[in-house]
Order: sequence, then C-alpha cells, then structure tokens
Amino acid sequence: MIAGHERVIEQFRRAWDSRTLHHAWLLAGPRGVGKAHFARTAATRLLAEAAGPPFDAQRLDTPEDNRIAKLIEAGSHPDMRWLQRLPKEKGEGIARNISVKQIRELGEFMGLTAALSPWRTVVIDSVDDLEREGANALLKMLEEPPPNTIFFLVSHAPGRLLPTIRSRCRRLDFQTLDDAAMTSVLEQVLPDIPGKEREKLVALSDGSIGRALAFAELELASLEENALQILREGDPHNSKRSELASQLARKGAADRYGAFLELVPSLVAREARDLSEPQRQRALKAYEKVRELTAVAPRLSLDPAATVFQIGGILASVASEPVS
Repeated sequence: MIAGHERVIEQFRRAWDSRTLHHAWLLAGPRGVGKAHFARTAATRLLAEAAGPPFDAQRLDTPEDNRIAKLIEAGSHPDMRWLQRLPKEKGEGIARNISVKQIRELGEFMGLTAALSPWRTVVIDSVDDLEREGANALLKMLEEPPPNTIFFLVSHAPGRLLPTIRSRCRRLDFQTLDDAAMTSVLEQVLPDIPGKEREKLVALSDGSIGRALAFAELELASLEENALQILREGDPHNSKRSELASQLARKGAADRYGAFLELVPSLVAREARDLSEPQRQRALKAYEKVRELTAVAPRLSLDPAATVFQIGGILASVASEPVS
C-alpha cells in the first residue's frame, strides 16, 4: 500500500488505464517519502496486469499471492531490472555511483525479448547516482526507447540531472508525508513500538518514512533525550556532552552518529517554538550554529567526538546565557 500520495497514484493510474503511458517517469521529491516504493508498486501492477489473468485490486495494489508479484518480491522476474549502487568490489561499503557498466548491461537487457508479457520495466534508484558516462548512456535509451518498456527514475535532486534526461520524462512530484500518513505507515511496519515512541518518530522525521525507519532501527530515542536534557538544563560540568560524545565516537557507531547529525537541527527548531524570550532567541542562534556544523562535519570528516562535544556546548547555551 502507498500512503499519502493519492495525486501521483491517480496520474499514473489514468495513464496506464488509457494505455497512454509515457515511456519514462521521473519520480522527484525528498528522500525517504516513498518514491522507490511507488516505483516497485507501479511496476508490479503493470507487469501483473500485462501477464494476466485479470484481477481486482484497488489503486495500484497487486494481490500478494499473484505469481508476478511473487517473482518481483523474489527479485527473479525476467522482465524487470532494478539498478542501484552495488557493494564495492574491494573493501567494505557501497560504491559511490551506479556505474556505466550497469547501464551497458541494461542495454543488453533491452535487446532481449520480453518473457512473460509484452512489457518490461526498469527502476533506477536513484538516477542521481549515475556516473556522467552512465547518464549519457541512459539518455540514448530514453531518446530511442524500446517498445513496451517503462523506466522509473527515482530522483532526490532532479535539478542536478542532465536537462536532456529531464525533458524526456514525465515528472511525478512527491511531497513529504503528513502526520496521519506517517502514523499509518509506522503502525503497519512497526506494530510493536509504543505509541509515544511512534509519535516521537513522526515528530523527528520531517515527513520522511525512510528517515523514521532509520531512526527506529538506530534507537535514537535515548540520544534525543540526552540532547534535550542538555538543551533544557545546561551542562555546567561538561559531563553530559562528554558522555554523548563518547557514545557516538565508539567503534561501529558511525550510522548512529550520522543520524544524530540529521536529528539535531530539527530537534532544536522544534524546541524553540515552545520557548519564551530571551531563551527562544538563544535557541534560534543555536539552530543556525548546529545546522551549519552538522552540514560541514561529514564533508570535512571532522572528528565525531569533537563534533558531538561542540554540538553539546551549543545546546547547553540555550539553557542559560553563555559566558563570554
């Protein structure tokens, strides 16, 4: 089920029902709001209807027991390709880009005859990750698309794409999810978490279900509580910020550290709304400082312990006037 994107569902549904489907769809919007989920759901429905037999399902949904849906879920549908960054050939982690080699292999896929129906689908998640040479190779496919092939191009920053790629796509704009949609999705995917924790995730995630799930997995509630305590009560002996820095500088804490950097600016902004003067003004100044610091820290590879300790000092300045 797709939550909170009724307008784009209706746009795509009308195009498919009338068989006036554009060959390339640019799914544009903030990270984590469900663009890739939409692509998978739409591709599944398209391939399932094309292969038959007919079935009755609302919106873009496909029954879970449908044979095509099962193949796609297993990653073994012969007429669907999903391109994303791959694990590095050497060392740990994920490659920085989707390689031109992957796009060339996609070209080979295009040369094959569709196996289970006349239709094929391609999802690139995300097209922002293409190497320059790969983007040019994809452009050639979009300029001369194979028949009955639908491209879903997920983009978090469509303005950075080649204008020629954008011009050959029909664009669907995805917005952040409202609180009701966020709550509904979290109730389905995380049914066991307490209601209060779910409310916290909604408040912290700025309408991004992807961010909410990442925060839940990393158990950020305790980090938020510690940061709020510093902001509200101060930290005259530096003990609270030292403990927070110690937690996030440990081996294996890189993901929690990165999520904490994302969390802090929205936490300060949310807290500032409920403060009275002059504390509110101090919170607004703190917000600007932490927003700048959390933006540059990953780019400059700043030391996590020192960065978190500095953030703690900025948070503590909200509780009382900092000493000059």
